Amino acid sequence: MTTPTLDRSSIRPGDRVCAAVSGGADSVALLLLLHEANALPRNGLGVGLSAVHVHHGLRGDEADADLAFVKQLCQRLAVPLHVHRASVPDRIAQARANGQPETIEEAARNLRYEVFHRLIAEGHADSVLTAHTLDDQAETVLMKLLRGAWTEGLGGIHPVVLVPHATKPGKILRPLLGVRRAELVAYLEARGQGWRTDGSNADETFTRNRIRHSVLPVLRAENPAIDQALANLAELAREDETRWQVELGRILPQMLLPGKPVRGGGRAAGGTSGESVAIEIDRLRALDPALRRRVLRAAARTLGARLSFDETARLLALAGLAGSDAPVGSARGGGTLQLSGGLRAQRSAREIRLFREPSTKKPATN
Repeated sequence: MTTPTLDRSSIRPGDRVCAAVSGGADSVALLLLLHEANALPRNGLGVGLSAVHVHHGLRGDEADADLAFVKQLCQRLAVPLHVHRASVPDRIAQARANGQPETIEEAARNLRYEVFHRLIAEGHADSVLTAHTLDDQAETVLMKLLRGAWTEGLGGIHPVVLVPHATKPGKILRPLLGVRRAELVAYLEARGQGWRTDGSNADETFTRNRIRHSVLPVLRAENPAIDQALANLAELAREDETRWQVELGRILPQMLLPGKPVRGGGRAAGGTSGESVAIEIDRLRALDPALRRRVLRAAARTLGARLSFDETARLLALAGLAGSDAPVGSARGGGTLQLSGGLRAQRSAREIRLFREPSTKKPATN
């Protein structure tokens, strides 16, 4: 049997590398592959290897057994293990109280990545490696597609994510993104290495599980290479998005105007905290349709908002542009638009202005 290929391109000798190990087949295979590669007498990784396990406070005794399994595995391999206990139910309750509800999947993922970032920030690791596979990539891209994602969403799971830090930036790495899940299972079986099975992975109340067990099998019957095709789409989308970000970085400083114009020249900050930005309609009209959309969405992001496809189309219509080079409508001024996230748009004769309304909510009294 061929050993699955570990992407080593972002791993450097001397790095402190921490593998995220849940106890499932994928993460156990990741830890074994790293351990074996690190022990090679020639061309070994030459890294300081550790592991991290996050206990989510879910699944009771089953989760406790997962932790015990991972502890035993790491002891056998002589790999230091970081154990972090958290409570997904508590996080969900807190998020709901803050008006930012999370699903179980979202809360568990966010907790894990908070732990990973903390390991890097506290100097325990330069990189945290997760065991995402090509199958995971295909599932993710399909989920994003069904939810109406833009190209940045279709980029799926990124192989390298930088984690900013005051002294030395860290990384989240996915070195198995080019490997099929079945290859990892075969690798473990060939070595007689067991793993834990998460019973919740069969629960089709979760979107990913429905896609994994019901949707993708149908698509594979039409195209046996659909997983690779979706992974290829993700790579193309990431490359396109990187190129667009370079272009936006060049053009946005020339396009965005703070606040709104005042008589006699100059501009006034909008709202109570200056959360306002404007774009001259003539300058927007001079851009091609693809760049127009991205400029508007990037403008909204400077105010902490993300525009949907429909909201972007409505904003273009408010500007007298509907995704083509020709102006639409005859109105030369006036008109407002309520967008998600508390964002509003207002058109004047020359500009489209995005801003947030000052909060009218009274402070709570005891």
